[in-house]
Amino acid sequence: MTVRFAGVELANPIIAASGTFGYGIEFEEIVDLEKIGAFVTKGLSLEPMAGNQPPRIVQTAAGMLNAIGLQNIGVSEFIEKKLPLLKRYPRTKVIVNVFGYKVEDYLAVIERLNDAEGIAAYELNVSCPNVHHGGMTFGADPGALEYLVARAKVTAKRPLIVKLSPNVTSVVQMARIAALAGADAISLVNTFVGMAIDVEKREPTIRNVTGGLSGPAIKPIALRMVYETAKSVQIPVLGMGGIVTAEDAVEFMLAGATAVQVGTASYADPRAVERLVRGLEGWCRSHNVDQVASLTHGLQIPWQT
Repeated sequence: MTVRFAGVELANPIIAASGTFGYGIEFEEIVDLEKIGAFVTKGLSLEPMAGNQPPRIVQTAAGMLNAIGLQNIGVSEFIEKKLPLLKRYPRTKVIVNVFGYKVEDYLAVIERLNDAEGIAAYELNVSCPNVHHGGMTFGADPGALEYLVARAKVTAKRPLIVKLSPNVTSVVQMARIAALAGADAISLVNTFVGMAIDVEKREPTIRNVTGGLSGPAIKPIALRMVYETAKSVQIPVLGMGGIVTAEDAVEFMLAGATAVQVGTASYADPRAVERLVRGLEGWCRSHNVDQVASLTHGLQIPWQT
């Protein structure tokens, strides 16, 4: 079940996605953290952020909209209060999601994290659609993305994963730019910008008006983007978007993902990531797959040969 990307070895390819798994330690009484390959923390900023005003989550058909707005405790409190507790789980890799309003903010967070122990990699969040500055501002501008990734790569002492937005004209183009600028891996996709309206009140259901759509509803689009991107860059791709079952995870790996991130499923089933590890291992056993890593880029299109 072992997979490896950007110098990081995971016990299995199931990763809990940022924003859906707290800072990891909050789930220790629910999930056996050492059963999953890794988890990504909530996006961390230089200073604590309160996030958007509620209501900020609404269920939709086959998914959910959220506009949390990157609420977080700030990098200093994470290092002082959360990270030391995670030493109890040395087998599980900790990937820290990094956010900033401007380039200097991103770099300052990374610099603080560089001196902390117990972190495997950084995930550069350039794709959050629920804040008015930073986030998707970088992910949708080729020049800004290139500059940020290049600066972050120089600063980072650990592998740098760039989390891309699907809300662009060409996610493949942005992936290529990130790769050329020094990214060690790509994670995609983040949420799609969506909206819901309360017809009785005749007003948006979410205070932010729009939010990020996630869940099974986006899976076919996310899968296509992972497939196109994995064919276009030479660095690993971490796939996500509506993964609920082991078969979903297999699809993403066949499309080119080295590992997968699971997010929205954890809202419906807090043990989803642990369940998926068991399910994926069972699927491999029943299909005579000796190494799960062999699934990556394993898609066959016989009519094109």
